[in-house]
Amino acid sequence: MFKTLMMASALVFTLAAPVHAKEVVDVADLVDKHGPAVVNISTTKLVKKNGEGFPFALPDDEEMQDFFRRFFPRGGPHGPLQEMPTRGAGSGFVVSNDGYILTNAHVVRNADEVEVKLIDKRKFTAKVVGTDSRTDIAVLKIPAGNLPTVKLGDPAKLRVGEAVAAIGSPFGFENSVTAGIVSAKGRTLPSESYVPYIQTDVPINPGNSGGPLFNMKGEVVGVNSQIYSRSGGYQGVSFAIPIDIAMEVAEQLKGGGKVSRGWLGVVIQEVTADLADSFGLDRPRGALVAQVQEDSPAERAGLQASDVILGFNGKVIENSGDLPRLVGMAKPGTKIPLDVWRKGKTQTLSVALGELPAEEDAATKSSRSYSRGGLALSELSADQRRELKLDHGLLVESVTGDAARAGIRVGDVILAVNNGKVATVDAFRKAIAGVSKGKSAAILVRRGDGSLYIPLKMSGE
Repeated sequence: MFKTLMMASALVFTLAAPVHAKEVVDVADLVDKHGPAVVNISTTKLVKKNGEGFPFALPDDEEMQDFFRRFFPRGGPHGPLQEMPTRGAGSGFVVSNDGYILTNAHVVRNADEVEVKLIDKRKFTAKVVGTDSRTDIAVLKIPAGNLPTVKLGDPAKLRVGEAVAAIGSPFGFENSVTAGIVSAKGRTLPSESYVPYIQTDVPINPGNSGGPLFNMKGEVVGVNSQIYSRSGGYQGVSFAIPIDIAMEVAEQLKGGGKVSRGWLGVVIQEVTADLADSFGLDRPRGALVAQVQEDSPAERAGLQASDVILGFNGKVIENSGDLPRLVGMAKPGTKIPLDVWRKGKTQTLSVALGELPAEEDAATKSSRSYSRGGLALSELSADQRRELKLDHGLLVESVTGDAARAGIRVGDVILAVNNGKVATVDAFRKAIAGVSKGKSAAILVRRGDGSLYIPLKMSGE
């Protein structure tokens, strides 16, 4: 409950630059014409709480659930556990008159029920057709027809400084309108590789997520998705997913409930001025290959660490963030020419793209437990590699059996087995498979700021 409401004076926009006759230069006209296609989304999720309302969610792990049931037989410290609803809110907009709605994946993630409310007060229980967390896009379907729809624009034609407006439900205040300008285009955010975000100064707050960003022609050019904030609320910087990318994802979700992306199989980094000079490049550009994953399309194409990718399928790679988006948008199985800078000259490689694993599959693939050796390992993320200043390594997540007896600890980073670098979990598995029972493998471990070899004797357990 909010105890105080901050009142703000109205901000009047004066458009000094000349506008085309077709443009809607009045935000009020824009809202009257296109606002009915914007919807409010309410979600309900059932969580475990005790009888007195104190939140006490059971963990997913079954052993931990048994622990709590044994030590809290009444279900929790204040009474038996019950399923209680928690509610969330967001925004969305109708993209086809037969009931398809676009919103953010994080708005409907893990929801047990999704309700859509139209501007005419009608309410519908929505079906989640599909979600894609990599772009934060979700498609909903409601049982209704002849619905008002938005008009889609071209984000490529947006200019920095151009006026834009958003409609949504900040803090649950339905059908609120805010306005501002485009602050920048093509923004790459930390851990977000597939979206060149539109940055704006449009006031966006919790509840605006999934709502449309309009240009002054009344066209949707983006899906409001994120804010940059130290307080949790709007602080002048907000980000929207370009509508062309959102619709491409939506069409795949409508077609099969999932998104298929191309996969190259490299770890890349930005080319700095110093790196460009050391590689003999005329200026900082391209994507530097820091690591080529084993058994990947990149390895099969002959790509090497220290290569600088300058072009992908005829498109220039200026910044490293350009590459993941282009690869992701390409169809798996497609043969693509790569322009590569290697040892002072340009050459072209042909690569047949694979299919990027689903996030669930990727998580399973990168973190596995082994009965032999007693280790559960995960591949270092890009952020972890940067923090540790490593180009490869496997993080030890749990230790039992042979590994525990050898002195390997949780938090160690395994760099090599018998002097052979291990950059993937599969590489570690293959290296260990070659060690006979009763023999030892020399495990190079990074621990803290130092490194040491640990002999891992294989007992055959």
